[in-house]
Amino acid sequence: MVVKTAERVETSAIETVLAALKKSLGNRISTGTDVREQHGSTLTWLPNQPPDAVVYPQSTEEVVTIVKLCSEHSVPVIPFGAGTSLEGHLNAPHGGLSLDFSHMNKVLAVHEEDLDCVVEAGVTRQQLNEHLRDTGLFFPVDPGADATLGGMAATRASGTNAVRYGTMRDAVINLTAVMADGSVVRTARRARKSSAGYDLTRLLVGSEGTLGIITELSLRLHGIPESVLSAVCPFETVQGACDATIMAIQLGLGLARVEFLDEVQIEACNKHSKLDLPVSPTLFLEFHGTTASTREQVETFAQIAADNGGGEYQWAERAEDRNKLWTARHDAYWAARTYRPGAEVIATDVCVPISRLAECLVETGKDIAELGLVAPIVGHIGDGNFHVLPLIDMDNGQEVEAARGFLDRLVGRALEMDGTCTGEHGVGTGKMKYMRAEHGSGVDVMRAIKKTLDPHNIFNPGKVVEVA
Repeated sequence: MVVKTAERVETSAIETVLAALKKSLGNRISTGTDVREQHGSTLTWLPNQPPDAVVYPQSTEEVVTIVKLCSEHSVPVIPFGAGTSLEGHLNAPHGGLSLDFSHMNKVLAVHEEDLDCVVEAGVTRQQLNEHLRDTGLFFPVDPGADATLGGMAATRASGTNAVRYGTMRDAVINLTAVMADGSVVRTARRARKSSAGYDLTRLLVGSEGTLGIITELSLRLHGIPESVLSAVCPFETVQGACDATIMAIQLGLGLARVEFLDEVQIEACNKHSKLDLPVSPTLFLEFHGTTASTREQVETFAQIAADNGGGEYQWAERAEDRNKLWTARHDAYWAARTYRPGAEVIATDVCVPISRLAECLVETGKDIAELGLVAPIVGHIGDGNFHVLPLIDMDNGQEVEAARGFLDRLVGRALEMDGTCTGEHGVGTGKMKYMRAEHGSGVDVMRAIKKTLDPHNIFNPGKVVEVA
């Protein structure tokens, strides 16, 4: 469904901007309906609100030109990476231009001695790791989808490796960004730490394109570990899986990944990925280190798991076996989609302190059962972040309303436990309504920053915080 609103920018302003841009961008502008709808898409139940045009810049200088024209004519600008929007980040409720960064996909520099690199915003994480393959280095932040690194920074992405390597907040050293007045800001130098002034890098990481448009990034890299061991371990209870994870973290085991899948998600993955895992709460694990250290860690975790109701392990040491395992985990969303044919997947996430995770998961499971919903759960259990994927018949009004109430209670439950409404999906438009409950007067500070940096509200308007 495509939604038109009365608040869309005037057609004359769009025509003026596009006419000026065609002189420099030529055919790197599209106004076709299919392309525009693709760039207003979302992987949740929010409506499609397409931009008026899609433009494909090839340099920071071209982004500057675009932004200056849009600022002059009050035309919204929405940055677009890989398009994996889960909370309506890419929608254009007021129309405007979508900036597709697929043409800005160069790895500009790799500094092997410093363990960092410089990339354009349109480089994807898999593209970067392919480029790094012969250096002995890799970029660890892995949200599952082959997302663009600029988009990952804009949404403060994390994923399966966050328990060991951190999130994009930790991975980004500095950014080059175009601000709303057309100025170009480099937020920091390549030094690993600095006390010089405000932390502009962290301000823009996670701002979802509302404060500035990221065009280049410097990123931290890591050495490829000597030994990598993966495993699957079923548990009798959710509590047991959580307790085993907490004990492993407290003991300092080298867990690189520790993912939780409930019995519904396991059943879906078995069908979709042709696996034969026991249908019970399950941990997917990965250990990085030396050959000796990973073996020791495996043995230690095996004992921890046994003490907490863990079942028989399935180990994967060969690269192809590990890839099959983690592909199944990354395909959890698509497995859920096929688990209930004809239903829509309403993907959402919350994050709580890890000590409250088991309680939050159990209460969430009770809520799902009482409502009679089908809602697989999968999570980054090592940092307290989990995803729920209600499978909803959108033609069943009663089921839709039940799902809406469930999502509100899920967030309320997380906030009561001193958690957050989103651990990694971001705010977009879908979770704006929870911002006041989570941040209180902090929302007013965010609004003041937005008004100062983007006084005409042209950068991704209608996202993160409302601007009165």
